Amino acid sequence: MQNKKSLLRWFFVFLSIAIITLILWNTYVFFTQLKDNERSKMQIWAAAQNEFSQTDLESDEDISPIVLQVLQGNITTPMVVYSHKEDTYDVRNIIEKETDPEKLREQRKELAEQFSSEYKPIEIRYNDEVLQTIYYGNSPIINKLKYYPIALILIILLFFTALYFFFQTSKSSEQNKLWAGMAKETAHQIGTPLSSLVGWTEILKEEQVNPSYIDEMEKDIDRLKTITERFSKIGSMPTLTKTDIVAETRNSFSYLKSRTSKLIEFELHLPVHPVFVNLNPQLYSWTIENLVKNAIDAMKGKGKITISIEAMSKNAQILITDTGRGIQKRNYKKVFTPGFTTKTRGWGLGLSLVRRIIEEYHNGKIRVSKSSIGEGTTMEILLKIVR
Repeated sequence: MQNKKSLLRWFFVFLSIAIITLILWNTYVFFTQLKDNERSKMQIWAAAQNEFSQTDLESDEDISPIVLQVLQGNITTPMVVYSHKEDTYDVRNIIEKETDPEKLREQRKELAEQFSSEYKPIEIRYNDEVLQTIYYGNSPIINKLKYYPIALILIILLFFTALYFFFQTSKSSEQNKLWAGMAKETAHQIGTPLSSLVGWTEILKEEQVNPSYIDEMEKDIDRLKTITERFSKIGSMPTLTKTDIVAETRNSFSYLKSRTSKLIEFELHLPVHPVFVNLNPQLYSWTIENLVKNAIDAMKGKGKITISIEAMSKNAQILITDTGRGIQKRNYKKVFTPGFTTKTRGWGLGLSLVRRIIEEYHNGKIRVSKSSIGEGTTMEILLKIVR
């Protein structure tokens, strides 16, 4: 099935290329025909000009009305007519603004050289003597058509770009729906046995079971409640409230420190005064937990983790630094891509979930601030301060 989809995709790619090539080729042929027609028109005009010159020289013949019609009918082709005997340059169908005779002559001469590169000049002869040379260029319609292939390519590129973004957005929308559905279903599935566990703890209390056992069970139940609440919030747009991020970070830090190996050294640097941001505490604590767990994995269970907060002019900056194996620079952005992982047993969802929580739900920013192979990594979170 996958091979069929791949073949179909390549078929449409090659079909699109073939269509574009055919359009460009037909445009080129059409443009070439126009240029040929332009030259034929100028040859007729030159013949009429030659006839007019001969009639004028002999002066005993009337000028043919057809000759006059041809000479007067060409009002689009720009041309420079050089008269050899008089050594003068005259122009037709060209608007000139220069008034100085010397500069005007120089401009016409340069224009004649430019036209000669576009079309071969036409000579008007009389008794084997060259009387005039006609230099002519493209008419306005041909000049406009010159840019038609470029405009066509740009339109096609824009079309494919729009198509690409449409499919990407559609794919992202489907992934978001799947993500939300899975999160809600997970919260629902956990909620059912959780309610049962709450009931069993009450029964155990009545049976006068060792209170320390029940306390530990209630801690785990509370933890499951927190996880259920997180999944229910990740499945839809959560509510943000004005919250002191310093206090929330301290709470997450205390929880993680008490449940982490003694081989992990924690260091906390927090402002003395509260720093308020629009926050969902449950999702924020999940973010910190994911980043700390990633850091512990990177340090292979032994090292130092430093969490610090700095109140900047507009944002609260949260830095989580570890002394782990580090991240290669080319992977700074890839680590947030769903499915990307350097672990042998990993789904690659932790950091993508973190980015979703910070950027989509909290309108913040998260990035790899710095990292050195064998020395460690610093992750940076920016959240807008609420005054």
